[in-house]
Amino acid sequence: MYLTSEVKKDLFKKFGKSESDTGSSESQIALFTHRINYLTEHLKQHKHDNATRLGLLKLVGKRRRLLNYLLKNDISRYRAIIAELNIRK
Repeated sequence: MYLTSEVKKDLFKKFGKSESDTGSSESQIALFTHRINYLTEHLKQHKHDNATRLGLLKLVGKRRRLLNYLLKNDISRYRAIIAELNIRK
């Protein structure tokens, strides 16, 4: 499995407030980014997997909405997460 509980805890510890902080925008964006990167590598090998491609596009949309929320409410947190995850708009 590509995403174990240890990897999730590390993501939440690094980007959230604690290991159990799964609800903050930063931790959700980090989790979505990890999944997006995994699915992108999968699609490089399996070019005709359209079901995965649809799931990837939905994840990108969810991450974009969370980033827009952060941009409107707290621009410093937005800039920090963008710089740390190397996401471009």
